[in-house]
Amino acid sequence: MSKQLIIAIDGPSGVGKGTLAKALSKKLHLPYLDTGLLYRAVGRKMLDMGLSPDDEELVRQAQNLTEADWNRNDLRVSEVDKAASLVAARPKIRAALLDMQRHFATTQGVVMDGRDIGTVILPNADVKLFITASTYVRAKRRWLQYTNDVDAIDKDEQIKQVEKELEARDLADSSRAVAPLRPAEDAKIINTDHLSADAVLQEALRLIGV
Repeated sequence: MSKQLIIAIDGPSGVGKGTLAKALSKKLHLPYLDTGLLYRAVGRKMLDMGLSPDDEELVRQAQNLTEADWNRNDLRVSEVDKAASLVAARPKIRAALLDMQRHFATTQGVVMDGRDIGTVILPNADVKLFITASTYVRAKRRWLQYTNDVDAIDKDEQIKQVEKELEARDLADSSRAVAPLRPAEDAKIINTDHLSADAVLQEALRLIGV
């Protein structure tokens, strides 16, 4: 398998695309970049600095983003989910991060996951995968990922709240004017509702042809 292979993985939150991307990266000995973390990092800066999505300073922050910024341990929380969706709708912020992502991929090959990798960031990727799952399944996975009490009395209500947040994020991502969330025309679709992480990996490898 060529080290220059470029694999684009898209899909909404909670479908398991990050888990798949990491597994493919390890299996195929390719670098991995979670582009969602880039937008989360910018969203975190927006919150920490008290900026608005339209503030030009936020564009400068995106232009100067470092690996330390997207490796913070406080990026996968609800308020950053919302902030990331807001900044991702800003054309100038997307442009600021575009060159970084393309350079990362074309210099060494990559497994890259996000929401517009196959449609905008890497339209000439060797393989494009679009990962889907029902909103309820995604909400339950996300809840299990962050909960400290899997036997909570209000478990169902908590999951429903996460489901509402995911639905709002999906609407924002799919309806934005710039790079909306959608499968590339030549993307291969994988529904993960009833698949384990290993089964998703095996299906992806089959589709890739290895």
